[in-house]
Amino acid sequence: MKVTIVNCFDTYEHRVELLKAYFEKRGAVVSVLASDYRHFQKEYRSDCKKDYNFIHARSYKKNLSYSRLRSHWELSKDIFREVDEIIDLLWVLVPPNSFVKQAAKYKKANPAVTLIFDIIDMWPETMPMGALKQFFPFTLWGDLRNHNLSAADFVVTECDLYQKKLSKFVDTTKMKTLYLARENKHLLIPVEGELSSEHISICYLGSINNIIDLSAIRVILDSFSKVFPTKFHIIGDGEKKEELLSMLGELPIEIIDHGKVFEAQRKNSILQSCHFGLNIMKKSVFVGLTMKSMDYFEAGLPIINTIQGDTARFVSEFGIGLNVFDEEVDFSSYTYDLQMRAKVRQLFESYFTVEAFESCLDQIMIGIERDEKIKL
Repeated sequence: MKVTIVNCFDTYEHRVELLKAYFEKRGAVVSVLASDYRHFQKEYRSDCKKDYNFIHARSYKKNLSYSRLRSHWELSKDIFREVDEIIDLLWVLVPPNSFVKQAAKYKKANPAVTLIFDIIDMWPETMPMGALKQFFPFTLWGDLRNHNLSAADFVVTECDLYQKKLSKFVDTTKMKTLYLARENKHLLIPVEGELSSEHISICYLGSINNIIDLSAIRVILDSFSKVFPTKFHIIGDGEKKEELLSMLGELPIEIIDHGKVFEAQRKNSILQSCHFGLNIMKKSVFVGLTMKSMDYFEAGLPIINTIQGDTARFVSEFGIGLNVFDEEVDFSSYTYDLQMRAKVRQLFESYFTVEAFESCLDQIMIGIERDEKIKL
């Protein structure tokens, strides 16, 4: 069996590697077509990877810009010109939405090829633009994806929440969530006596940018500080970091700014010293799961969460933290339960390991096989 995986963003490359390994273990020959432009670094990559063909993309500097849209549109045309006609399975990671349109054209020309869309993010839905997303040209941007999704034999989503909107365009029997995954490394989580009972430590991990609800972070930390001596650890950077620090300046909390931390052991050590991780985004952002929450789950760290959908459900059903959806929060009667940490790890091992990923992918491929579309 011949499989081609198409991907635009190097930030999704870990998922590509999981897919590649899965199909290769089952005897498939796998090739990857990807952009040669690194989105976060805003620079071209010079590395070589086995079975990867990096297609040149026009550079851009601003994330929300005409230059970026033009880059994606041109890349979509160029990258699908490189897709072999003699393959069995085409797996396309989305966004950009223009990939969906080009993949649909490819499918029309090559109907025997099984086409799977993998919706990792939803544009413009996940962008914090409020009501603007309901108007032109943003509606046109979404239509590039929505009006071409039906060309797929199957649609995979990063979280269940996305299916609520996509079900208008794709039959729910042709969709399934395939969560992000990591290697299941042994982790020693803190036991009673190893976490301070004299103060509460809260961590924010990741980029502090325009989709993060800074006001909600301030309200939460302010509420905790009225009940417990509070330490706030920051691991990361971002264009809104100084604004956040300024907003927190008047609060009676200790701020420990670690900056960017790339070394896994050091990052894990910081997370292990904390009671909660903050998983906070603006209400207008349509997302059910974040890479940030994955980091917290992997570390066995309970979360304080404002994100709807999958994450809110996990917090509620597994008892792994606090969902905070009200403008006013009161922690005066709150008691920290150390057993939450074991529950977080249980959640991670059940849903977000490579084993869980491959088990779910087995179910997807078996379902496609039943339609006699493909044989593994």
